[in-house]
Amino acid sequence: MMSRLHAVCFRAVRPEELARFWSGVLGWEVAGEPDGTALLPPDASGFRVRFVPGGRPKTVRNRGHFDLTSACAEDQRRTVARVLELGGRHIDVGQTPEDAHVVLADPEGNELCVIEPDNAFLAGTGAIGALACDGTQEVGHFWSRALGWPLVWDQDEETAVQSPDGGTKITWGGPPVAPQTGTDRLFLELAVSGDGPRTGDGGLEAEVDRLLALGATRAADGDGEEDGGGVRLRDPDGNAFALRGPR
Repeated sequence: MMSRLHAVCFRAVRPEELARFWSGVLGWEVAGEPDGTALLPPDASGFRVRFVPGGRPKTVRNRGHFDLTSACAEDQRRTVARVLELGGRHIDVGQTPEDAHVVLADPEGNELCVIEPDNAFLAGTGAIGALACDGTQEVGHFWSRALGWPLVWDQDEETAVQSPDGGTKITWGGPPVAPQTGTDRLFLELAVSGDGPRTGDGGLEAEVDRLLALGATRAADGDGEEDGGGVRLRDPDGNAFALRGPR
């Protein structure tokens, strides 16, 4: 029994509007859900992007953001233009004029980057090349074991993992890591695989125990404000994530 990555979730002030923005950027289909709105990945091997209610106006930089890929220079320009037309904006996070990537924010202030076309590290990953995170080497190793995804980079305290099926990478940039403040606007949602010998509540609790043994901790009551049930946990860097039964 092992978790799979079901969704990358954004807590949003206006979930449906933010979902329409990202659908326009990525070209992914929008689907309504009982506890939010989701974008469906273009193939079965990908993860959903979910937008759940309960967010407050953004005041601090997220610990993670999407890196969007480009096929060519014109494709990069088109993606930037599409983000701006749909309600995004340019932001300054300390990038220099020499940087080839473009730093933007969505309508609720969540950061994103449109990456230059000759970025070899993200080649073949799809529209969302990476979920790029602030994080320690320890947390990269934790998520590799938690998801069963191999490390595809582990050098100079920077780490990255990727599904054996390919697709989006999750990366961590090493120290220093910004302190955790307030509710996590961006969090991962895991689902227990339904193809093992133990499913239902028993399988869920067994998976909780496995994640705790790997270094996760239980979130305190009322801490993290995850939506719609499941088990609320935190990874070794204190980032909230949700674990659900088979979905």
